[in-house]
Amino acid sequence: MIKDIKGLHHVTSMASDAQQNNRFFTDTLGLRRVKKTVNFDDPSVYHLYYGDEKGTPGTVMTYFPFPHMMKGRSGVGEVGETQFSIPKGSLAFWKERLIAQGVGGIQTDTVFGANRLRFIGPDGDGFALVETADDVRAPWLAEGISADTAIRGFGGARFNLHDTAATEELLRFMGYERAEAEENVTRFIIPGGNGADTIDLAALPTTPFARQGAGSVHHIAFAVENREKQLEVRKALMDTGYQVTPVIDRDYFWAIYFRTPGGVLFEIATNEPGFDRDEDTAHLGEALKLPIRYEPFRNKIEASLAPLAA
Repeated sequence: MIKDIKGLHHVTSMASDAQQNNRFFTDTLGLRRVKKTVNFDDPSVYHLYYGDEKGTPGTVMTYFPFPHMMKGRSGVGEVGETQFSIPKGSLAFWKERLIAQGVGGIQTDTVFGANRLRFIGPDGDGFALVETADDVRAPWLAEGISADTAIRGFGGARFNLHDTAATEELLRFMGYERAEAEENVTRFIIPGGNGADTIDLAALPTTPFARQGAGSVHHIAFAVENREKQLEVRKALMDTGYQVTPVIDRDYFWAIYFRTPGGVLFEIATNEPGFDRDEDTAHLGEALKLPIRYEPFRNKIEASLAPLAA
């Protein structure tokens, strides 16, 4: 069994408009844009990262905003809901704020004893704000959002699957433990994790498969401390029969990827070197940062990207 995974590192989704996406996460949800770079495979498209002050693993939502991308169709074989942790007692504040800003799909519910506010993002993304009593992570404080209400980071995520058995086995191998179940949803947790340490598996045997597009989660990343631990995890997964990519340098972390039995794309990402490797903390996310191989084409790339608000 793998013992080095501590919870989520980041969640990467797709969007149809960079300006709309930037505005939603920085203004509406009050996260900090911690990096403005480009898609490694298509430098005409941004890769935007939002999180806490430093982009701490377990807080970072990232997006590939492909202009005018067709919206995805929700279904099974995907991450159906990304869950953010908020302080206990702050749900009313967030409900009022989201309604005032015209956010759609707002619903309240209680799951595994926690009060939640569900809503959809600009492209139909599924989100939930979950009240958590003991989340001690320091939040980024945006205008109009106090320390008593600000998002702390991820709490976890929910996978929508036809059958959860194989994914349950994988999560146990990755160090998760089965915690509890409600109706068709089973919760797994990482003991002593980083706060972003729950995964809910929803069994939806008659639901059609998802079609990826704007609003879909592209992949979900799990955190390990460093490259040495990552290589150990990679070997353990490959020894178990998973087809895992070589280690890929993503500038701010190293990454490996593999497809799960339920269809969800998993990444294992390192906590090192972090988002301050090429910008000081006070100015994270301000300048356009490019992978070295794209620097010779900076002028052309910058001209092709829509300007974003600070």
